[in-house]
Amino acid sequence: MKGDHRMRVPRTLAAVLVMGLAVAGCDYIVPPIDNSTPTPVLSGQGWGAIVTGVSEANGALHVDVSLRNDTGDWSAMNVATSSASVTDGSGKTSSCATAFVGTSVFVNDSGWFLPPGFVMKGYTGGTFASPTTQLNYVECAGVAKAAGQKLAIQYTYITGPFNYYLASHKTSATLNLNLDKVVTDTRYPVAGKVVGYEPVKSGTAIAAINKTTVELTDVKRTDTGFEFGWKCTNPGTDPAYVHIGSPPVIGADGIMYGFYQSPHLSDAPITPAAGGTSIWTTTVAAPKDVSGFYILLPLETRQQKYFVDHVVDITDK
Repeated sequence: MKGDHRMRVPRTLAAVLVMGLAVAGCDYIVPPIDNSTPTPVLSGQGWGAIVTGVSEANGALHVDVSLRNDTGDWSAMNVATSSASVTDGSGKTSSCATAFVGTSVFVNDSGWFLPPGFVMKGYTGGTFASPTTQLNYVECAGVAKAAGQKLAIQYTYITGPFNYYLASHKTSATLNLNLDKVVTDTRYPVAGKVVGYEPVKSGTAIAAINKTTVELTDVKRTDTGFEFGWKCTNPGTDPAYVHIGSPPVIGADGIMYGFYQSPHLSDAPITPAAGGTSIWTTTVAAPKDVSGFYILLPLETRQQKYFVDHVVDITDK
């Protein structure tokens, strides 16, 4: 996506940028950039997958899958083209040219992150102008459905906070699925709660950059989805800013709604100095007949364009 790229910025250049902003008259705070390599926090399990359907149509084996984040941290995952293969009971392996498996549209190895323990079956795909609902599935042309088949899907994933200035550490792994074991009663979106990643309720003040706090103040259901009201409070004596992007939601249908766009690309609300506040709204398209939603909130924290994710519970809306 245009504008969403990563680059390394030396500490000396970061200092020059900060000084340049000061000379130009921009008196809000820009923290120095930390270019240290983040250490992934992993459980060692990577991602898991659940086979939710196996069928055959037009001479192709079709496998529906749901994904579960077992990394122990916030994580985004995706697969490359022709990264899946199926092996039959005799040991014959065939490649699968079609594989839509991931948490969202990936842009330069980044996309929406899913909380640990959550399960999802699809995301918003297509284009920013014409988004569509993309379910996770694999298709293997020329392969008939049969007993004893195994599906292998090679994937990569990233974990932890998103730093615009530093490429995330990618880990490669393989999902190995038994197609004889189909689960039809998968629950979404929460498979299990992980200590330290519990959702917060609306109205909770969440720590953000420059000692500010951000909170969800209002939730409105609209004909097309949600409108969220946000408030940023600045207890300092200098103006400050906070990016949150346009946070996606995930609900009881297991679909993550909201086309991926790096959160740093959105307009930054400016908070007045000396205990001032700033209010603004974001929107996301989601079906009216789906409930049990959570907001997946990327929040600029600690330094410029460094985002820590939070779960905001709006299941009662």
